[in-house]
Amino acid sequence: MKQVAIVGIQGVPAKYGGFETLVENIIGDNCSPEVRYTVFCSSKDYTVRMKTYKGTRLKYIPLFHANGAQSTPYDILSMLKCLQGYDTVVILGVSGCIFLPVFRLFYRKRLVVNIDGLEHQRTKWGKFAKWFLRTSEAMAVRYADVVIADNKGIQNYVEETYHKEAVLIAYGGDQVLRDIPEYKQTEILRKYGVTPGNYAVSVCRIEPENNSHIICEAFAANGKDIVFVGNWERSEYSRGLKQKYDKCRNIRMVNAVYDLDELYALRNLCFCYIHGHSAGGTNPSLVEAMFFGKPILAYDVVYNRETTENKAYYFKTSDELTKLVYRKVKDGMAMKEIAMRRYTWEHIAGQYEAVYEKNI
Repeated sequence: MKQVAIVGIQGVPAKYGGFETLVENIIGDNCSPEVRYTVFCSSKDYTVRMKTYKGTRLKYIPLFHANGAQSTPYDILSMLKCLQGYDTVVILGVSGCIFLPVFRLFYRKRLVVNIDGLEHQRTKWGKFAKWFLRTSEAMAVRYADVVIADNKGIQNYVEETYHKEAVLIAYGGDQVLRDIPEYKQTEILRKYGVTPGNYAVSVCRIEPENNSHIICEAFAANGKDIVFVGNWERSEYSRGLKQKYDKCRNIRMVNAVYDLDELYALRNLCFCYIHGHSAGGTNPSLVEAMFFGKPILAYDVVYNRETTENKAYYFKTSDELTKLVYRKVKDGMAMKEIAMRRYTWEHIAGQYEAVYEKNI
């Protein structure tokens, strides 16, 4: 049995971001009998600790949270716990990879790194943070046996920047599918003041790189209903948008929704899904939305075009988004066909297990 350690997430059961959801879905039922995972979790983020979960061993790292400034020492301490007993170590994200030159002196077995969405390019980071993340990314690519890119755009970036081939493994999304009667979904919509087929929906962190301002500006102008789910109280940017557009009765600014039935209903009964992300690779919220077979209006960058195989609708400005909405975009079944072909967790789990072998 192959022993595989996973480093770089807050932990499981998944409560947080995309990498947590990734791990949640490659372990358990989607895991082959030949692989035994150990997942490193933050004891600061999980007060209730379990020895195992879905047949996976859990080990807890004290002192540090997994995100923010503490992510680097958290990842490094996790790596130190992986020096013995594992055939493969999988690192998700690059924040701790600046330590890899030291780690590689002692760990000589299989090392796999998913470099995520080119963190150093995100506008929210200052100069030092961008330098640090770029350096960590370079260390990840140099010292990993396998570099995973979750999008063709990132795969091309690795090849062009570092002259090294990355393995393309995207992100799953079929965990969003549920069996909820339509009348119950309609009841859920009443909470948000919308009716089936007469509203758009968007779900994201309210940040400049997700172009939340463009979406708000477009819907303030076109008057169409939108349920916009995000962290509206988190930053000066998000609070500014809420203050500016909260009086627009057609824009429902909803704080993060964790009820999976509500999220399902909102995405399943909308007339289109708006995706404003401009950074990163294969974005989890976009992949999840594709499973609903609705038209998707996505910000026009290579990552979104690659994810949707150029079969979505694309915008760069609020005017372009408004024109798309007025066009009454129709069939979104192409999105579901792509999702079922490329983004199921069973498929993704098999791809990860393949890279643990020496012949890749």
